[in-house]
Amino acid sequence: MSNKGFHQASITKKIIMAVAGLFLVAFLVVHLAINLFILPISEEHVAVFEEAVHFMTSNPLIKIMEFVLFGGFILHALYGIILQLQNWAARPKRYKVSGTSEETFLSRYMIHTGLIIFTFLVIHFINFYFVKLGWTDAPTGVNAVRDNHDFYNMAVNLFSSSTYSIIYIVLLLFLGFHLYHAFQSAFQTLGLTHTKYTPAIKLIGTIYTILVTLGFISIPLYFLINA
Repeated sequence: MSNKGFHQASITKKIIMAVAGLFLVAFLVVHLAINLFILPISEEHVAVFEEAVHFMTSNPLIKIMEFVLFGGFILHALYGIILQLQNWAARPKRYKVSGTSEETFLSRYMIHTGLIIFTFLVIHFINFYFVKLGWTDAPTGVNAVRDNHDFYNMAVNLFSSSTYSIIYIVLLLFLGFHLYHAFQSAFQTLGLTHTKYTPAIKLIGTIYTILVTLGFISIPLYFLINA
């Protein structure tokens, strides 16, 4: 492949990865909005979560969207790994002088935080999504799980373990680091950079990252404090 063809192929991969990444960014907001109802603030609060779970697990359209979601995740992860390997192959020698690279600290370690997030997702799927499919057993704990869609009691049983909650919080912090750079990088990849609105994109990305990360952390933190 010529250098021009290789460059164009790399750009295409970056665009696909950016679009898939933004799709996942949007999904996290919906996922967080539902998950916050796990917090047992009131019986009505928990009932809303259970109704949302019932809708998400029984609606045919949602089941189709699951395939789209997994497709987006696979594309994002696959192209991220491919591009990183290509970058390493194109630059076999490390920079001799620290600071000569224009890459930021977070961008240099995106592949590492990405692999940590992948580990987090595997754990998350085993404890929730795979239980729904009947591939793994529901976690045991303080509350009996009624069926494979009883995500509320699954979450309560898992987060009743201090060790699990702490590990979950640490992994979510890595997700935050990944999101902070990925949000801005995606818009840059798509060519949406300008002196007028790039600062606004960075600000939105920062606010998004903080709110989403703290939102997800608040769930295990609640059970950790009230254990």
